[in-house]
Amino acid sequence: MKAKISKSYMILISLLTAVAAAVSISGCGNQFSSVAETTTQSGTTQAATSAETTQAASTAVQTKRLAESDITIKDTISNSEDGAHAITADGEEASYSNILVTKTGEADGDEADFYGENAAIFATNGGTLNLSEMVVKTDGKHANAVFSYGEGTIVNISDSYINTTGNCSGGLMTTGGGTMNAANLTIETSGNSSAAIRSDRGGGTVNVNGGYYSTSGTGSPVIYSTADITVSDAEMVSTASQGVVVEGKNSVTLNNVTLTADNNKKNSDKSSYYQAVMIYQSMSGDAAQGLSGFTMNGGSLVNKNGDVFFVNNTATEINLSDASITNEGDGVFLRAAAAGWGKEGSNGGQVTLNAEKQTINGDMLVDSVSTLNLYLKSGSNFTGAINPDGAEGSVYVEIEKGSTWTLTADSYISSLTCDADSINLNGHKLYVDGKEYTEGTASQGEAIEIKVSTSSGGHEAPPDGGGAPGGNKPEGNPPAKPD
Repeated sequence: MKAKISKSYMILISLLTAVAAAVSISGCGNQFSSVAETTTQSGTTQAATSAETTQAASTAVQTKRLAESDITIKDTISNSEDGAHAITADGEEASYSNILVTKTGEADGDEADFYGENAAIFATNGGTLNLSEMVVKTDGKHANAVFSYGEGTIVNISDSYINTTGNCSGGLMTTGGGTMNAANLTIETSGNSSAAIRSDRGGGTVNVNGGYYSTSGTGSPVIYSTADITVSDAEMVSTASQGVVVEGKNSVTLNNVTLTADNNKKNSDKSSYYQAVMIYQSMSGDAAQGLSGFTMNGGSLVNKNGDVFFVNNTATEINLSDASITNEGDGVFLRAAAAGWGKEGSNGGQVTLNAEKQTINGDMLVDSVSTLNLYLKSGSNFTGAINPDGAEGSVYVEIEKGSTWTLTADSYISSLTCDADSINLNGHKLYVDGKEYTEGTASQGEAIEIKVSTSSGGHEAPPDGGGAPGGNKPEGNPPAKPD
């Protein structure tokens, strides 16, 4: 059943890993310190993606959606035992190709979500799995398809079809510092809390290149990140949940990705908002506290319902470069606001938004416990209002020469840096720190200090003490995941 991997496949994996490393930025189942981070013009310039990279990333996405019938099957491996696996690499290297893998059976939440119980394919303890032209199908609760657990563990998978139907059953799952490299996959999940590209406690590194990834269950974004996840040249579709969720001190980078999100169902009462991209901190212990990140270079995002971005109970840096973003819903472009996660009075969203060669349409709302530093650079154009109902949270806007802001309603901000020709009031009024701005005048202001809450977070061992990372299994049940 084991088969040698072709030389061309290994070259593909090497190239994938190298490319992903170059472009990468750093579910189901608390005392902290504050450090000040002041956003400066030079800092945001460093965070911006180069024009050359942006231009390359803007190439049209061409992905192939594999069907099970597209893959030649030479053998079958099945497992129906609760908690067990069909394929395991425990501290060893193994290679499989042209295999149909089926998995039924169930497991408890933490053991499956954090430590890999009941996964169809499981690598741990520094093992390496090389997989190509696989069909992986699971039908059971907490039956993840392909799981990489622990530091030093690596899964390389390409040209494969994955389908999961049970609740809490992700397509690709990475925890405890593991690594997942994927190329040209089709992943379809239909259960609740079953992200196609999924991570949980301890996170890790996930690199995905090419392919088609879709979810239809409640609480099942295409990507749920408690890791550093990079997806390039792929198509992603969610028909009930967010397209992307980032929790805590983690990141998602999309390079030339086509994302369509229709968040129309909820699995908790902690928030009344729908959105395409949610960035938050649940305080469950699954993700360390700190600065999170969302980067989109080229590609497109179509939001079908609600807001495009929602930030709550965390500090984040959002970098947008030459991406086509369309909001077909009735919400706003950005909402930084308190919700049901975190401590009331200090659980807003602290946002730095860098836009380069970017068109932004839609309002931005920043509530009284949130902040926003907005940087419009390299010919970016923002058409919309900021806090049109009156001043609330602190907002700084910096408009580089050649970029513009056209108001669609009265707006209230705290500080402004711009040239004389940067702002088109369009018949509306702009108030800066309570004073009405006069169109055609330059302004010089200061950025808002973003305070980033930090915690150690990190990797934990499974309940029996095995596995690479150290620590103990947490007690109690984590709070609800985002809706």
